Amino acid sequence: MYQSHRSLLGEDMWAALLRLVPERQRETRSVLLRQDDPATHVLVLCSGSAAVTRRDGHGQRTLLAVRGAGELLGELSLLDGGVRSATVIAAEPCRVHTVPAPTFETFINEYGALPALARHAVGRIRESEEIRQELATASVAARLASALLRLAIASQGPADRPVVIRLTQEELAQLIGASRNSVVQALAPWRSAGWIRTAPGGGLLLECCEGLRAVVAKR
Repeated sequence: MYQSHRSLLGEDMWAALLRLVPERQRETRSVLLRQDDPATHVLVLCSGSAAVTRRDGHGQRTLLAVRGAGELLGELSLLDGGVRSATVIAAEPCRVHTVPAPTFETFINEYGALPALARHAVGRIRESEEIRQELATASVAARLASALLRLAIASQGPADRPVVIRLTQEELAQLIGASRNSVVQALAPWRSAGWIRTAPGGGLLLECCEGLRAVVAKR
């Protein structure tokens, strides 16, 4: 997996970026960026995770990627001068910095970061294509297991504790292009095996990521 923006830029540059604007708290399911909106700003994701999705002409939403802390969101459309190509939704409570486009452009020019960001963008495009291929060919169970694992990795929680996924079964179904009933059916044997359970306050607790990895490997 390619490195995060924070690793790419380095701690000093990352800290300087955070100092540009105040931090804000965004709740689960908040729309952080909206498809087709103008690229007026970049989001710096300091904590939490977010799902990057795109709607087609029929209104079908497709998961493109999951992003975790240490990532920039929305910089691609800003760099190419276009509108937002995807919607980004908070998968859990997030802390973000909203950097206006002119401020971000001045920053990357000052630090000479544009070539590195362009290379990073290529890696993102490749990852999105891999996920699209997965959604087109894998079973519902494999797609769901893969999406849950991506969300778990992005949440960056303690390795020795269950991972909380706050999205509803309907939202998970939308992310993987499946019906809610098929998601419920896929989750049932995983509940019986003790891999997942209902989280207090709603959502899922992932107890055994190894089991989900085995499902993905069988696809």
